[in-house]
Amino acid sequence: RAMHVAVYPGSFDPLTNGHLDIIRRGTRLFDRMLVAVLENEGKSPLFTVAERVDLISRCTESIPGVEVHSFSGLLVDFMRNRRRTVR
Repeated sequence: RAMHVAVYPGSFDPLTNGHLDIIRRGTRLFDRMLVAVLENEGKSPLFTVAERVDLISRCTESIPGVEVHSFSGLLVDFMRNRRRTVR
């Protein structure tokens, strides 16, 4: 059986209950849910990328199949890099 992986990209600044709801729903449909936190240097974020990754990781630690990563640049490049490591 092939593993089904979903990617949920965004700034998550701040993380909301709506974001968490989408993550929970996604884990019911997919084997893994990659939450991709965007590093956008063009904005003045409320939280640093490291703080957002930590917060999302702590809020989703009881939800199986969730992985939290950060990325900058294009989402397609993030996915290409993840594909090399997800096999």
